[in-house]
Amino acid sequence: MSDPLYRKELLRLAADAHGAGALPDPHQRGTAHNPACGDRVTFDIVTDEGGRITALAHDTRACVLAQASASILGRAAASLSRAEVEDLRAAVSAMLKENAPAPGGAFGDYAAFDGVITFPGRQTCVLLPLDALLAAFDNRSD
Repeated sequence: MSDPLYRKELLRLAADAHGAGALPDPHQRGTAHNPACGDRVTFDIVTDEGGRITALAHDTRACVLAQASASILGRAAASLSRAEVEDLRAAVSAMLKENAPAPGGAFGDYAAFDGVITFPGRQTCVLLPLDALLAAFDNRSD
């Protein structure tokens, strides 16, 4: 039986590091930090007049779980609005805390985090990139 926190799918997502880096001139930047473990994720975003992401990049200094989650966002979050990111965060949180179905479509890779359900302390790691992306919409850091 493989380790549910570090299975091959999660390691692949983390290694792919979609969207890793920084934007040269972001409209907004947001950071989320987990003081319990030291993980820190920063998202740079550019948005259009309607508030949708047109470009994004992340700097993730965190565990494999946060790296994999940030990579999913780096690959698939372009074109999302703040409300859609809020909905995605709610869906991922429900999956982790209530064993709800994983998000579908471009965010189907979040299903690979199903092993985190039994590790409540590690759920924050998965949600941290989503919190950083929401913070970017608010142009704030925490």
